[in-house]
This record gives sequence, structure tokens and C-alpha cells, in this order.
Amino acid sequence: MTPHLPLSIDVVSDVVCPWCYIGLKRLDAAIAQANDVTVDVRWRPYQLDATIPAGGTDRKQYMLAKFGSEDRLAEIHARVAEAGRDAGIEFAFDAIRVSPNTLDAHRLIRWAGTEGRDVQTNLVRRLFAMYFEEGRDIGDHAVLTEAARTSGMDSAVVETLLASNADTDEVQAEIDTAAQMGVRGVPCYLVEGRYAIMGAQEPAVLADAIRQVAQARARGELGPAA
Repeated sequence: MTPHLPLSIDVVSDVVCPWCYIGLKRLDAAIAQANDVTVDVRWRPYQLDATIPAGGTDRKQYMLAKFGSEDRLAEIHARVAEAGRDAGIEFAFDAIRVSPNTLDAHRLIRWAGTEGRDVQTNLVRRLFAMYFEEGRDIGDHAVLTEAARTSGMDSAVVETLLASNADTDEVQAEIDTAAQMGVRGVPCYLVEGRYAIMGAQEPAVLADAIRQVAQARARGELGPAA
């Protein structure tokens, strides 16, 4: 499957989206299943709610306002938790105190991408775990700097960049581009910049898509990217 030309998958996601965390785990499993295809994963920004203030907001009140009642919220959490356990995630929703604005997290993910795909994916994985399994505030610069350091980034550089407006406009432009492309929910997997797979699909579905696109490319059947 032309191993010298990795198949590109751009994952549009938000690090406060539980289904995006599940989607990461399912993509891991899909890549393992389609192990005859070399895959290059890149993480692209999306904000479920860009109106959350920079310092974040009380998560319980935010979620109750969004879903209407504690019973409804408990029902949603239970459904997500069950899917999470199947993917190897132990969601700790009760431990989460803050719903953060994720713009700074996305800036950090963008910078991680300049240091290599593995660094970027490791960072994304760490941010998801910090938020959903440890209840950490991933809008807090100290928490983001810690995530960067443990993912192999230079924490001093990250701390300086976070204190600035570096790449704020660039990240916002990427978010706007995703909206213009019709992305209305996440995760969204963009395979070879041509084919969009919406939602946290099961590993077998993702693996099949990976193989099909790789085979089409090997046969020279892919047209130019949109």
C-alpha cells in the first residue's frame, strides 16, 4: 500500500469533546487493524463552544444549562461512560470542575505539530486524559505547560508562547475553515483531504475506510483534493 507515501488523516476535534476522546481510541484501533497501511495523523482545531470565557466556567452549571436537568445529564454521562469503557477510557465526569475555553489548548496542539506527529498525538492524548480522567482544567496555562513538558515539548518556550497571542488568528482561521467545509460536529476524520468520516465510528468502519482509500490511491484513482 505504498508505505513510502503515508495516508493522511486530519482529525478535526475538540479536547473537551468526550466522543473525540473515544474517537482517538477507535482510530488507534483502526490503524492497528489496517496495519498494511502507513497513516499520518494530524490534529485540527474545533471549538464546541467558543463563547466560554477565557478563564472557563463552572462545569456543572454549564452542563445543566445545556441539557436541562440532572437526570438528563446523568443519562448522557452513563451512555458516554459505557462507550468509553469499551475503548479503554475511564471517564471521571464528577471530577471535572471547569468547562474551559479550548483556544489555548488548540494553540498548543498546533505548536506540537511542528515538532512531529508523534509529539502532537501524544499531547492530544495527554490533554484528553487530563480533562476526562483526572478532572484537570486544560484551559489553565500551568496545566497546558505541564502537558507540553510531559509530551516532549520545551515547557519554557510553551509558557512564553501561551502568555502571548501567538497563532491565535491562525487557529481561529482553521476553525473557520472547518465550518466552511461543512464540519458541524466532531470528531471528523478527513482522509487524504478528500473524504470526510463523521463521528466516532467503530474501528472496523475506520479501518475499512483507510484500506479503501489507500487502495484507490495505489490504483491512481484519487482525484485532486478539494
